[in-house]
Amino acid sequence: MNKMSAVKKSIITAVCIALCVVLPQAFHAIPNAGSIYLPMHIPILLCGLLCGWHFGAVCGIAGPLLSSLFTGMPPAAMLPQMMIECCVYGLIAGIMMKLIKTKNLYADLYTSLIIAMLFGRIIAGIAKALIFARGEITIAAWAASYFVTSLPGIIIQLVLIPTIVFALMKANLVPQKYPKN
Repeated sequence: MNKMSAVKKSIITAVCIALCVVLPQAFHAIPNAGSIYLPMHIPILLCGLLCGWHFGAVCGIAGPLLSSLFTGMPPAAMLPQMMIECCVYGLIAGIMMKLIKTKNLYADLYTSLIIAMLFGRIIAGIAKALIFARGEITIAAWAASYFVTSLPGIIIQLVLIPTIVFALMKANLVPQKYPKN
């Protein structure tokens, strides 16, 4: 991918962090919408894919923190585990997008996105089992909460995030990963 300046990456990261506060509020009227539609994950994954792992990790920490401070969501009891999960999403999305070079943007995006989504859920489950809900979480409960309940959000992410990345690249707002010569 062509280079993007640190200033541009910082601005995109700031917009993504702001979206971490605003998007969940748009879903707030629907009961349990946060754990079903996962609106905060979208800007964090986008940030990692577009700006790299440093910025993605920052967005994954700052997004939930600021959302909790400004809106009370996620609640303080869930905030640390959500920050870990979201940090991993941004971190892994950025690392994978840098490492994976299939010469096909679709393959790069989907592979990076799916790996980040899996790693985030696995690390969040491990953190919950070892730190936050020690001895209270089972594999079945983890799978139900991180995969079954959130299936609509997973589908939304798989459809929406690559579409946004393609649109931004086509509009020349972010550099093409594989520019046409």
